Amino acid sequence: MDLHRLTRELHVKNNSKIVMYVADGLGGLPQQPGGKTELETANTPNLDALAKIGVLGSSIPVLPGISPGSGPGHLGLFGYDPLQYMIGRGALEATGIGFELKEGDVAIRANFCTLDAKGNISDRRAGRIPTEESAPLAVKLRNVKIAGIEVFVEPVKEHRFVVVLRGEGLQGNVHDTDPQVTGVPPLDPHPADDQSKKTADVAKEFIRQACQLLAGEKKANGLTLRGFSGKPALPSYEEVYGLKAAAIAVYPMYKGLARLVGMDIVGKAQTLGEQMTVLEENWSKYDFFFIHFKYTDSTGEDGNFAAKVKRTEEFDAALPRINALKPDVLIVTGDHSTPSMLASHSWHPVPTLLVANNCRTDSCQSFGETECLRGGLGQFEAKYLMTLALANAKRLGKFGA
Repeated sequence: MDLHRLTRELHVKNNSKIVMYVADGLGGLPQQPGGKTELETANTPNLDALAKIGVLGSSIPVLPGISPGSGPGHLGLFGYDPLQYMIGRGALEATGIGFELKEGDVAIRANFCTLDAKGNISDRRAGRIPTEESAPLAVKLRNVKIAGIEVFVEPVKEHRFVVVLRGEGLQGNVHDTDPQVTGVPPLDPHPADDQSKKTADVAKEFIRQACQLLAGEKKANGLTLRGFSGKPALPSYEEVYGLKAAAIAVYPMYKGLARLVGMDIVGKAQTLGEQMTVLEENWSKYDFFFIHFKYTDSTGEDGNFAAKVKRTEEFDAALPRINALKPDVLIVTGDHSTPSMLASHSWHPVPTLLVANNCRTDSCQSFGETECLRGGLGQFEAKYLMTLALANAKRLGKFGA
């Protein structure tokens, strides 16, 4: 039986509150065998205190050995099988900034990059160019004109922007142009099937004109295109779980994913402290809150162990404000692991903590990868995290006679 068919039948309404507090890329690795991970190195008194009264485990975002993108990673946390619901990064970014995709649109997540004199990528993120510098450049790219195609270009944040192509005969099955390494030129957009050939040709022309418009820029003189995708359709949290859900996120992509599963995007917080204020202000209005913290992932991707430790401590320090609201269920986890020693997303299971009045506690005394390996939740697929949350919130009825 489909998981959501089951939750539709069993979900129960009550006044319980569930908080899912997500540190993006939370999982890590030690710098040397037998050492401590970033999470284990960090001073996390609040997480450690919760570990003693909750239950720990390790979630597998997609399947063992598969390194997930942020989209599949979050879909799993939300209880949507990422192998069943394939959502491209472009659609997430576009939806995240409030762009209303139409049927037949192709959305693309674009990154500004820095090209050297030979046309090779010297910085894949254009030095993480600040938004105030990148946004006018994205707007400038609206001057690209392609016959028979409407081209929409929207700034997002830092080096990221969104391109949406609208026209007849477009399909989103096109390979990324980001080679994922420096010292080589961007790739050409290649279609993965015949139906997407027109989209690849249009994207190639967009890149050609865009690079002309960016010529002379010191940081953002090039671009890469990723996550070509059409408009997705997912059942909502209200449909499958009976929950009125809110998302409190800073980055547009995560707002987009939350919006696609029917969450309301609340507040305009830009810092973790402001996110906690939004949570407090909206506590009475929702059953479920998704709170997203990005910087454990970005520091991991930068390969900066010490910075990821510091960001983990920042994440921990905000917990008392959540605890003060006395949620019936509190889940702390990540969407995937981003070990700084790999400087990329990885396949490693993700530390997970669940605290509820009726959870079966284990003997774990702190929150870290090693303790989570012996925790009472064991290793489990992330798509079952929501059923665990619902059960502990007494929001699932009995299955069968």
